[in-house]
Amino acid sequence: MANRKRLLVPESAKAVKEFKGQVMAREGFHSADPDDTKYEVAKELNVPLKKGDNGQLTSKQAGEVGGKIGGSMVKEMIRMAQQNLTKH
Repeated sequence: MANRKRLLVPESAKAVKEFKGQVMAREGFHSADPDDTKYEVAKELNVPLKKGDNGQLTSKQAGEVGGKIGGSMVKEMIRMAQQNLTKH
């Protein structure tokens, strides 16, 4: 299985992490490290996500956590793109 977490432009990792932190802060999640946001989201959704092996999670549970984070980021990127279009 391909590693989907690998960025096409590895040099963008820092900017993506910062963006994730900003978006999730607006959603009310304030983890010190944006990579830890998933645990905060999981807790809110009552999903038993923990560091290490999470083989006990259902696909639905994992999707709820990832969807909350990724969906928020995509919505913000669309908002930014629409804002850019109205400027030109």
